[in-house]
Amino acid sequence: MLFAVLARKAYARNLQYRGSHLLHNAVSAVFGFIYASIWTGLGSDTSLGEYGAKGIVGYIAFNQAILWITQFTTNGLGLEQAVRTGQIAVDLMRPVHLFYQTMSREWGQVWYQFLYKSIPIYVLYYFIFSLQLPQQVSVVGWTALSLVTASYISICMNYLIGVAALWTTESRWFYWVNYSFAMLLSGFFIPLEWLPGWLRTISMYTPYPYLLYYPTRIYLGLQDGTAQLGALLWGIGFTCVCLAVTRLVRRKLEVQGG
Repeated sequence: MLFAVLARKAYARNLQYRGSHLLHNAVSAVFGFIYASIWTGLGSDTSLGEYGAKGIVGYIAFNQAILWITQFTTNGLGLEQAVRTGQIAVDLMRPVHLFYQTMSREWGQVWYQFLYKSIPIYVLYYFIFSLQLPQQVSVVGWTALSLVTASYISICMNYLIGVAALWTTESRWFYWVNYSFAMLLSGFFIPLEWLPGWLRTISMYTPYPYLLYYPTRIYLGLQDGTAQLGALLWGIGFTCVCLAVTRLVRRKLEVQGG
């Protein structure tokens, strides 16, 4: 199966850098510890709503751990670099859909990030903050589904960012704009219900809450699985857009190098 082959190759490529990735884990864990400490200090004076002091620490810890599979996907899925080198022409000549092959490779990356970054970071937080694990199997199942859909949405968004390089000499800024909106509207820095009303309303009409906010609330038992309906709709919508854009790419290809 081509999907499995491409994903496995991407996974194996990342295995060569496990040592250097330990530094990423250490830095990410430190940032998460700082955020959790700030909220712990704030929780000593306020109730922090339905989360409570303990709950908000769990919220921050889970958010920080899943960043690696829902936010930190490859910039443009590597398509910008492929355009610059001319590799994109070869990719389009292959008897495999461009979206399918780039998505498959990225799933290997996501699986690697999950095993070697998300899990170790969360295990570390589990012991440091004495976190509670879900008590119901259904919560674990819905959480797993929410993480898969979140990763897929992120992959689709980065694919669209990547193919934009076919119409512009520089698409990297799209990635940073997307990253900025994601940090603000995904519920990473602060739960969405604590945002100003107008900003919270805007966030709910975007796919960003399905990257971090809803998966985390589902994991904490504060949200049921019906929130995944919105994620599935966004996933279907992004899939249609990615397929349509790929058809345009095949009709007009402009290579910036190679």
